[in-house]
Amino acid sequence: METNGPSFFGRHQFLIYRLFSLAGLIPIGAYLVVHLLTNATILNGPATYQSQVDRIHSLGIILPLVEWVFIFIPILFHALIGLTIIAGMMPNTAAYPYNGNIRYTLQRATGMIAFAFILWHVIQMHRMGAGLGGGKFVAEAASSSVASVLQPFSYRVLYGIGVLAAVYHLANGLWTQGITWGIWTTEAAMRRAGWICLVFGILLGCVGLSSLYGFSRLDVKEAETVEQRMEQLKKIESGEAPIVSPGTTSSLDK
Repeated sequence: METNGPSFFGRHQFLIYRLFSLAGLIPIGAYLVVHLLTNATILNGPATYQSQVDRIHSLGIILPLVEWVFIFIPILFHALIGLTIIAGMMPNTAAYPYNGNIRYTLQRATGMIAFAFILWHVIQMHRMGAGLGGGKFVAEAASSSVASVLQPFSYRVLYGIGVLAAVYHLANGLWTQGITWGIWTTEAAMRRAGWICLVFGILLGCVGLSSLYGFSRLDVKEAETVEQRMEQLKKIESGEAPIVSPGTTSSLDK
C-alpha cells in the first residue's frame, strides 16, 4: 500500500531554507556588491577599471575554479530552490508573517528577472558564451564592454532593469533572511531592519546605475589606447616585451 508522505523538500525544509538564504547572502550577495563596486570604477576612467579587472584575472588558472565554487554553483542552487518555491513545491509564508503580498510578489518577480539577466549577462560577456555568439568581454575590459555589449541603448536599459532587480532581490532578501534566522522577531525590529535594507538597496542601486552612466560616456577609441598602453607596460614588466631605449619609438608613444 502506497502512502503519500512529505516530499524531499518538505522533509528537509528547515535545512534547505537555511542554505538557500545563506547562499543568497554569501557568496552571491557579497559577489554582487563587489561586482557592482568594481564596475563603478569606470567613473574614474578606463585605466582604473582595467586595473581592477586585471587584479581579478591575476588569479590565472584557478579563476574558473573560483568562479564555479563561489559564483556559478551557489547561483544555480539559489535559483533552483527559488524556482521550486515559486512553483509551489515548498511553502514560503513563514518568511512573511507580518507583511503584505506586494513585497512577497516583488521578491519572486525580481528573482526571476535577475536570474534571466544573469544568464544573458554570462552569455554576453563570459568566455563560456562564445559558442552562443557571446563571450564579448576580452582583455580590453572597458572598450570591449561598450563596443560589444553596452553600445545599443536598449541593452543599457535591459542592464539597468537587471541590475535593479538583482539589487532589490538582495536588499529585500536581507530583510527576509533576518526573519528566517530569527534575528528580528518583533514588528518594531522588522520595521527598523526594513529601513536599513531600504537604504542599503538605494545606495547599491545607485552604484550599479552609475557604472552604466560611466560606460555610456566612455570614448571607446581613447579607452582602447589606454588599454593597449597598459598591456604593453605589463609585458615590459614581465619581460615579455623589450624595454624601449631612449630615442626609439614604441607603441607606447603612438
